[in-house]
Amino acid sequence: MARPIISRLDRYILRQLITALVAVTTALVALIWLTQSLRFVELVVNRGLSMRVFVQLTGLLIPNFIAVILPITTFVVVQFVYQRLSGDRELTVMRGAGLSQWALARPAVMLGLIAMAASFALNLWIVPASSTAFKEYQFELRNKVAAFLLQEGVFTAISDQLTVYVRARDTDGTLHGIMVEDDRQANTRATILAESGRLVAEGDTPRVVLENGSREEIDAKTGRLDVLTFAQDTVDLNSGHGEDAQRARDDDEMSMSELLHPNPATTQARDVGKFIVEANRRLTQPLTTLGFTMLALLSVLAGSFRRAGSLMRPLASVLGMVALLAVGLAAQSVATRHTSLVPLIWVQAILPGAACAWVLLAPGGLGVPGRMGPRGRRMLPPAAA
Repeated sequence: MARPIISRLDRYILRQLITALVAVTTALVALIWLTQSLRFVELVVNRGLSMRVFVQLTGLLIPNFIAVILPITTFVVVQFVYQRLSGDRELTVMRGAGLSQWALARPAVMLGLIAMAASFALNLWIVPASSTAFKEYQFELRNKVAAFLLQEGVFTAISDQLTVYVRARDTDGTLHGIMVEDDRQANTRATILAESGRLVAEGDTPRVVLENGSREEIDAKTGRLDVLTFAQDTVDLNSGHGEDAQRARDDDEMSMSELLHPNPATTQARDVGKFIVEANRRLTQPLTTLGFTMLALLSVLAGSFRRAGSLMRPLASVLGMVALLAVGLAAQSVATRHTSLVPLIWVQAILPGAACAWVLLAPGGLGVPGRMGPRGRRMLPPAAA
């Protein structure tokens, strides 16, 4: 009878690992989402957006949160579950039954591979798509929809260059006592006052039609105040400089093809290194998931068993994981300025995990635990296939 690829023992440990990973990742994502979404509460409190729109907007941040914390939560879960198995003497029983280091480590390696595959999907496809959707949605809310949410007696900052004040607003949408402070033109600040007006939409562009007002500007050359009265005027409430202002795309929204082969016509020379590092970061971050898994396994499975337990190895593994994260950030920072050092990103992602795997699983390596014989001699456990 053929031996199953995944044994009952593998399923037993893997089930605990997957359950813990889902629970820990969900809890941390919820906490991070709560703290980060506070930045957008202003859109609900001051601009009257519904909670549905708020949840839709901030929900687009969740894939990015998962991609960032998944390697860390995988490390934490493997460390915790195997440490508990060791504390409950389950690992001791498994070793006594003749299981090898690979047999004990196999469920965690499976989890690491699953998490790595999920991280690749997040980094290469899901996160760029969600980042694009989030920033387009945010741009629309801040620069277009928000213009229709003018409140009575409130100075509404449509953007850093445009502020609108409305003294009163009728139920039919008519505005009274309007003041517009417009700094969108270089070296020119205009103050527009109007008795009344109404909001209109032309395509995706919000505009306010003003009636019986004046436009005051200070001439930048002469310093004189120019006043122009009007019976009717239209002011564009877009936040950009002009009607066709476009939102600049960030590197986290670009596809791998755009990062590796940027358009020379729209890419500045100083951004090329940043794009190359971002592309390599997306490819290497999933590999750290498996590396952190091997680091956690090494801290639990390597060395001899102690009845009283030990905090030194778990503490050392946590410090090692933090150090690897710091080294990874430093490598990315250096590679951004000197693209010839991009291979350092790959070395940092692959070498620690490979070293931990060799120490833990190599035949006769340092990771093979020992047990004390009747006369205090260290004995090797029986090998298992």
